Amino acid sequence: MTETTDEVTYEKAKAVKEAHQSALMRMANVVGVGVGLQRKGGVGTGKVALIVMVEKKLPVSQLPDKDVLPIEIDGIPVDVQEVGKLEAQ
Repeated sequence: MTETTDEVTYEKAKAVKEAHQSALMRMANVVGVGVGLQRKGGVGTGKVALIVMVEKKLPVSQLPDKDVLPIEIDGIPVDVQEVGKLEAQ
């Protein structure tokens, strides 16, 4: 069975997540990191992305340079999603 481009991209995205998750989780406001489908303006793009969950989305101007998330990491798009405060139940 041959892997599709989507499967290869998903596997690459998982590897990027594993490689960068610790550093991302140390950034202010970040509460989680995952792999999923990118959304822009609330609409799915169909592209596999690194999903970085934040408590609250803030304008770049309100963040120190060290806490500004990149647009992509190792060729995988980064999608910042506001999820609020996460609590174990």
